[in-house]
Amino acid sequence: MSQYVDIEFDCLPLRSVGRMDIPIDASPAFRARCERIKHALETHGSHNSYFLYNAECTFHLTNQGDFGMLQYRFEGTALTDAADRKTLRCDLQVELVRETCDWLTQPVSAWLAETVTKAVEIEFDRFIAAGDLAQTVARIEQLQAQSDQRGGFVGMYL
Repeated sequence: MSQYVDIEFDCLPLRSVGRMDIPIDASPAFRARCERIKHALETHGSHNSYFLYNAECTFHLTNQGDFGMLQYRFEGTALTDAADRKTLRCDLQVELVRETCDWLTQPVSAWLAETVTKAVEIEFDRFIAAGDLAQTVARIEQLQAQSDQRGGFVGMYL
């Protein structure tokens, strides 16, 4: 255990969302995610906004891996400056999903849930600095171009 805070997320640049309709045969979970992405687009727009999902933030309060851990699940939008070089703020839904702290109280849990947003803002700046944001945008643009060339379909049997 080398870090006190572990953060993982998948990132969808909202400017890459070309269509707002949800497939009729979408699973309930996929439909719900699409609705949350639509809400993020309506709330924050598509420029300099990124939808973070499949996301977790784990705090380690002790130097023992199985004791003193709090894990939060989060989802929401990261907003950057006009040049996509700095995170301005995050609008996240945060939920405690697991903990190994028998001394945890509700006020501490709530405070750490708020801290998730601050930690994600810092981590998203690291994500940008590492070039991951540029790679994600380029990959999405490439997939969109392939989809456009094929009349809207990418992949086998679609």
